[in-house]
Amino acid sequence: MTELTLDPPDATSDLAGVPLLDEDYLILSTIHSAKGREWKSVFVLNVVDGCIPSDLGTGTSAEIEEERRLLYVAMTRAKDDLHLIVPQRFFTHGQNAQGDRHVYAARTRFIPDGLLNLFNMRAWPMILRACETQAKACASMSAPAYAACGDEGTGRCATCIR
Repeated sequence: MTELTLDPPDATSDLAGVPLLDEDYLILSTIHSAKGREWKSVFVLNVVDGCIPSDLGTGTSAEIEEERRLLYVAMTRAKDDLHLIVPQRFFTHGQNAQGDRHVYAARTRFIPDGLLNLFNMRAWPMILRACETQAKACASMSAPAYAACGDEGTGRCATCIR
């Protein structure tokens, strides 16, 4: 499966032929194999310390600068849309039985707080869709039932905020 999805990105697309205008397709690529390529939309996953920069690439200042350069390469592959995915936490195997099976993640050190105003930040779309669905349901209710859901006309629903 790895040979079909990773390194180099054109290894599978040349087998399928040129896509038609109305065909959707997905290219999975590593940052290293993306050098020199460009796509309309790019999603960079796990933009957190430990992944970018990699725990293994933080031994010296030269290694950290190489990791910073790799993030730059990843971010500059996007023609129109760039999405940096910063998960709040990761599921882990091998945590002790009394502890949570998740560990929390911090945004990469390469995007400090001072640069956040340059980004549009939002919660994962699944949460937004749930709130929109609940808001529509609340709006269709009678006034007492609408008020009982805790929304009170704010556009947010209490069940999704919890």
